[in-house]
Amino acid sequence: MKYDFDEVIPRRHTNSYKWDSAADPDVLPMWVADMDFRIAPAIIDALEQRVRHGIFGYTRVPDEYYDAVIDWFGRKHQWRIERDWMIYTSGVVPAISAVIKALTVPGNKVLVQTPVYNCFFSSIRNNGCEIVCNPLLWNGTTFSIDFDDLERKVSDPEVKVMLLCNPHNPAGRVWSREELLHIGEICFRHEVRIVSDEIHCELVMPGHVYTPFASLSEECLAQSVTCISPSKAFNIAGLQIANIVCADEELLHRIDKAINVNEVCDVNPFGVLATIAAYNEGEEWLRQLIDYLQGNYLYMKAFCEKNLPEFPIAQLEGTYLVWMDCRKLSMFSEDLEHDLKVEAGLWLNAGTMYGEEGEGFMRWNIACPQTLLKEGLEKFCKFVHNHSL
Repeated sequence: MKYDFDEVIPRRHTNSYKWDSAADPDVLPMWVADMDFRIAPAIIDALEQRVRHGIFGYTRVPDEYYDAVIDWFGRKHQWRIERDWMIYTSGVVPAISAVIKALTVPGNKVLVQTPVYNCFFSSIRNNGCEIVCNPLLWNGTTFSIDFDDLERKVSDPEVKVMLLCNPHNPAGRVWSREELLHIGEICFRHEVRIVSDEIHCELVMPGHVYTPFASLSEECLAQSVTCISPSKAFNIAGLQIANIVCADEELLHRIDKAINVNEVCDVNPFGVLATIAAYNEGEEWLRQLIDYLQGNYLYMKAFCEKNLPEFPIAQLEGTYLVWMDCRKLSMFSEDLEHDLKVEAGLWLNAGTMYGEEGEGFMRWNIACPQTLLKEGLEKFCKFVHNHSL
């Protein structure tokens, strides 16, 4: 079956956080990370059947749920997850917050690689911990890891956890096996645990391979916690479902306690059924989605090379989030975000959301029909032209 990702589906007036948050209804939103595509038919069918039942009481997570997750990661990523390693929760951000609570005490330090997903910062601060940054190195087309700086930072005995983003949002990197092994080697030498946010793991462009950090070795499995969810890849973030995977029984018990203390231990029936349908029946839909996203990225790359040569974008290895260098405009990122909305009717994310290293950069969400991507690029191009006069 051929899925239609070109269809423009109206989302205004649906209480969409992405489409209904702007005061001006003509603003084109290319900011928050959800997709403008209709989800896989198998998921819709499963949800419709559940709705027709008509009763939505408290949910027991069935064996089929665990089997679907375990089979998917074993078949797709050669990582055999044991059921006893899994805890379900309502999202990856609540998962990360609970894991930090289990691994730290207030006053400890948690390392992140900036620019990085903005909710990492709040999860760390909300647990009373201090943020330590290992800034990624930008060479004009892609990011790399400063391993010398990483070694210096994690040698601080107050650093207890490294939050890894694999694949990385917003850098668009899919870390290689060698890079991940080097991260583990450095962190474990200094007794730093790794918490890996792998929510974007299915959104990997052709030619690149996602490697679950915990699959690298027995030590990586024992010294890490992985947070996963079908929400990004299958566009079901609103259904609020995620999993924590941890092979250390004692640590898993502490995480389970933190999940309950934070009161994110319950999930809804729709998230459970959507996960089962996505992993059991959504693979072909996902394959076509990735091909479409790659086509969008290649279109954007060609457009920028022709019309915006002074605004380089990062090579996209994974996710659907494109990092653009806008320093040519000599504007603060937050001011640029505001002015683009007001003057151009385009909403992008300011790079400073992801750490001070994002100053002068913007993040684009290209998970939309290509007609909308073209419209957004033309709006941006017109804005640049007006500010260059």
